[in-house]
Amino acid sequence: MKKLALLTTTLAALSLGASPAGAQTSQKLVPVKLQLKWFPQAQFAGFFVAQAKGFYKAEGLDVQLLPIGDQSPIQTVATGAADFGTTWITDLLTARQQGIPVVHIAQLFQKSGFTLVSLKTAKINKPEDLKGKRIGLWPSGNEYPAVALLKKNNMTTSLDSTAANPSVQAVTYPFDPSIVFPDKVDAVSAMTYNEVDQIVGLGYPLNKLNILHTSDYGVNLLEDLMFSSERVLADKNFHGSGLSGKEVAARLVRATIKGWNYAVKNQKEAVTLVLSKCSNTCKGSGTRADAAGHQTWQMAEVAKLYNSGPTLQGQAGYLDPAVYKANIALLKNLGILKSDPPAAAVDSSIWQMATAKK
Repeated sequence: MKKLALLTTTLAALSLGASPAGAQTSQKLVPVKLQLKWFPQAQFAGFFVAQAKGFYKAEGLDVQLLPIGDQSPIQTVATGAADFGTTWITDLLTARQQGIPVVHIAQLFQKSGFTLVSLKTAKINKPEDLKGKRIGLWPSGNEYPAVALLKKNNMTTSLDSTAANPSVQAVTYPFDPSIVFPDKVDAVSAMTYNEVDQIVGLGYPLNKLNILHTSDYGVNLLEDLMFSSERVLADKNFHGSGLSGKEVAARLVRATIKGWNYAVKNQKEAVTLVLSKCSNTCKGSGTRADAAGHQTWQMAEVAKLYNSGPTLQGQAGYLDPAVYKANIALLKNLGILKSDPPAAAVDSSIWQMATAKK
């Protein structure tokens, strides 16, 4: 059985024009630039692991991981400054609506990590309790999950210029909860893997907090995904390598999934690799302001987002059509999307090439 599995894997690699892992080392590696959505942190652990463990090299790729901070990776990929990138589904679909030809090629996080956090003394135990409250929201499209949750519960925000008497007062803040929480807002946006731990570090332990996970209330807007551009995927000779853009994309996805699977199973080692790439942005807040502790928390939480949905059925990286349709319907209901995105917004053939699955 082991020999048969090895033969199947080898044949799958050859069918993509690849040599078996290890044989690539004698060949010139294909340079690939991949734009991350934020600064280096455990949110991207699978990429760093794939790079450090030689998974990309085994696929014949020399992958450069580019941090971007608070800019949009959509623009760097669209302009050709990067070949591939990571982003959230809302960013990708709104870009397509604007005529930017970006293409979804793999879905890494299968569950949203977006939450709204409040002190238990605020008595916000369910979405309906947000009425009449002040909520700290991130700008530039990152507010959509919270707005969707409110609209789903028949509430409006002060962000809506057409709402005469908004149900909720929105307070925009730049990703640091200490700026607004808890003095200036009743609840604040927080990712499970980042700001929740920062809030704990500010002196508010978990047993003093109420955390509303939007995914628990029908708002599961997908987050970290991999994408490219139509230009790259249509390239018949990617960077003069002799490989097509789709072949390079499939190799990249395959190695990245391998990196994520390893990172989730070996979290301590993955955190060590992440820390070697980290800067001050890897630290938490207050009593949790040490990079190792915060990244250990982050790794454990992103593992939960990765190990959900299709990943649990052995289909890591797969975009569930039902979830995708639900995301589109939700964004249309919010008025963020005016119509269904074109079929070209997603290329599932890349994932199929990468995994030899359908």
